[in-house]
Amino acid sequence: MTRFQKLAATTLVTTLLLVTLGVIVRVTASGTACPTWPGCFPGQFLPTLSDGSQVWLEWAHRTVAVIIGFEVLGLAILAVVDHRDRRTLVGATIGAVLLVGFQAWLGRETVRLGNSGESVTAHLAAAMTLVALLVWILARSLYPSRLTGGGSQRFTLVAAFGAASVFALLLFGSHVTATSQWYVFPDWPLMGGTAFPALTDANSAQVLHRWIAVIVGLIVAAVFVAAVRLQQRTRPIVRLAVIAALLFPIQAVIGGLQILTGLSGWTQTLHLALGALIWALLVALVSISYLQNRVAARQPAAGSGDPATGSGRADEAIPLRTRTDTVRAYIALTKPRIIELLLVTTVPAMILATRQVPGIQLGHWLWLTVWTLVGGTLAAGSANAINCYLDRDIDLLMARTRRRPLPAHEVDPERAVVFGLALGVIAFAVLAFFVNLLAAFLGLLAIAFYVVVYTMMLKRSTPQNIVIGGAAGALPPVIGWAAVTGNVGVPALMLFALVFYWTPPHFWALSLRIRKDYAAAGVPMLPVVRGIPETTRQIGLYTILMVAISLILFAVARMGPVYLMAAVVLGALFLRQAYGLWRRGDSEEESTAGAIRLYKYSISYLTLLFAAIALDTLVLSAVG
Repeated sequence: MTRFQKLAATTLVTTLLLVTLGVIVRVTASGTACPTWPGCFPGQFLPTLSDGSQVWLEWAHRTVAVIIGFEVLGLAILAVVDHRDRRTLVGATIGAVLLVGFQAWLGRETVRLGNSGESVTAHLAAAMTLVALLVWILARSLYPSRLTGGGSQRFTLVAAFGAASVFALLLFGSHVTATSQWYVFPDWPLMGGTAFPALTDANSAQVLHRWIAVIVGLIVAAVFVAAVRLQQRTRPIVRLAVIAALLFPIQAVIGGLQILTGLSGWTQTLHLALGALIWALLVALVSISYLQNRVAARQPAAGSGDPATGSGRADEAIPLRTRTDTVRAYIALTKPRIIELLLVTTVPAMILATRQVPGIQLGHWLWLTVWTLVGGTLAAGSANAINCYLDRDIDLLMARTRRRPLPAHEVDPERAVVFGLALGVIAFAVLAFFVNLLAAFLGLLAIAFYVVVYTMMLKRSTPQNIVIGGAAGALPPVIGWAAVTGNVGVPALMLFALVFYWTPPHFWALSLRIRKDYAAAGVPMLPVVRGIPETTRQIGLYTILMVAISLILFAVARMGPVYLMAAVVLGALFLRQAYGLWRRGDSEEESTAGAIRLYKYSISYLTLLFAAIALDTLVLSAVG
C-alpha cells in the first residue's frame, strides 16, 4: 500500500472508532460532562484525575476527533502531493477537511444544546457522511488515475439504494432514542403483541423504525442476491455483500436486545457500531462496483447501434456547443413533464392531511409545502435521470425517445448516472432536514422502486410492468401526507391506491398509441404482447376499480359534496371513454384515436380530482 492508502485506511478506522466512542458517551450521559468547548471547563483545558469517568470519556471522544482532523488534513496534503492528477480524489479530500470542520461545529452545538435529539441525529448524519467519503477516498486510491471504461452500472445502482436505505435506518434509530420512544413497547419483535399497532405521536418513531428495519433488511438481502448473480467474477464485491448480509440480522437482533434489556449500554454501543460498519461495507460495495466498471472495457449498450447507419453507440458522448445546451440536456434527463404530473397529487394530500394536525400555522405549512415539493421534484428527477441511463439502448430504437439526451449523445452516460444519484442524495437531505425522516425515506423508496423494481426488473420482462411499477408514481400523495403528519394514515393509503389504479389506464392508453415503438424496442408492453382488444379490456377493468376507490375515499376521508360531485362526474366521463375504447377494441385505427383521447383525459382527470380534494377540504374547514 502507498502512504496515502495507509493513511486513508487509518483515518477510516479511527472515524469508526470515534462513532463507537460517541455512542458510549451518549449511553453514559457523558456528553454534558464537559460543559464548555473545546476545553472541558471554564479556564481549564485538560481534565484532572479526580474529574471522573464521564469527563474522561467525553475528553477522549473530543481528542479522537482532533486526531481525525489532523489525519484528514494530512490526506488532503498527500492527495495534492501524490495524486494531483486525480481531481476527484483531491476534491474528495478537501471535502473531507470541510466536513470535519462542520462536524466539529456540530459537536460544539450538541454540547451547547445539551445533547438535544435533533443535534445528536445531525451529528450522527455528518459522521456517517464522513465515513462514506473516507471509504470512497480509499477505494478511489486503489484504481488508476484515468477511468476510461464504460461497463454497466446496473449493480452499482442496486448497491447504492441499499446503502442509502441503511443510512436512513441509522437516522431513524437515532431519532427513536432522541425522542425517548424506545420504551413504548417492552416486547420484541412484536409491538404490544401485534406487528401493526396504531400509529400515535407517542409511538410513531418506534413503530416506523421497526417497520423500516424490515424493509431495509429485505433491500440488503436483495443486494446480496444481486451481487451473487451479477458479480460472481468480482470477489471483493461478493465478499462485501456477504458480510453486510450476515451482519444485518445480527444487528437487528441486538436492536431487539436493546428493548429486552432496557436499553443497556453494551447493546446500544454494539447496535450502532454494527450499523456504521454495515453502512461502510455497502458504501465500499458501491464505490468498488462503480470503479470496477469504469476500468472495464467500454461496451455499447445492447441494441444501441444507429438503426439508420448500423454504426454508433449509445455510450458515445459528443460535447455540446454551449453551456446553455448542457444545462438543457441535464434538465431533459429529469423529464420535467412527468414531474409536474406527480407533484399534482402532493399538495392536495398535504391540504387534506392538515385536518389531522390541529392548529398548524399557515406560515409553517407553506414552508413545509415548498420544501416537500423541492424534495419531491429532486427525487423524481433522480429516478427519471437514472431511468434514462438504464433505458438508453431502447430509447435509441424508439422514435418517441430517440431525441432524449443520451441516445442523442448530448450527455455522457457515466455523468448521467452520477447526476441522477446526486439528485437522489440531495432530495433525501432536503426532505430529511426540512421536512421529516419518514418523508425522506418514502422519497428514497419511490426512487428505488421506479429504478430497480420497474426499470431494471419488470419493464423488459413482463406485460404487467406498469401495474406493479405504478407504485412508484403513487407515492407522492403519501409523501405529502407524511410531510404534514409524520405518519401514514388510512386516507393516505387510499390516495396511493387511487393513483396506483389510475396508472394502468393512463399508461396503456399511451402505449396503444406507440405500440409499434415498443415492439421495435422489444419491450413487452401489454398492447404488444396481448394485442389491442385485451389492452382495451384491461383499461376498462382498471378504470372501474379506480372510480370505485375514488368513491370509497369519500367515506374514508370524510370528504364533502364538492369532492363527491367531482368524483362522480369525472369518474363517469372516464368510464364512458374507457367503455368506448373497449367497444372499439377490434379496430386499430379507432382504438388509436380513442386511446389518444383517453390518455389526454386521464391527465385532466387526475389533476381535477385532486384539485377537488383540496377545494373540498378548504370549503369544509371554512364552514366548520
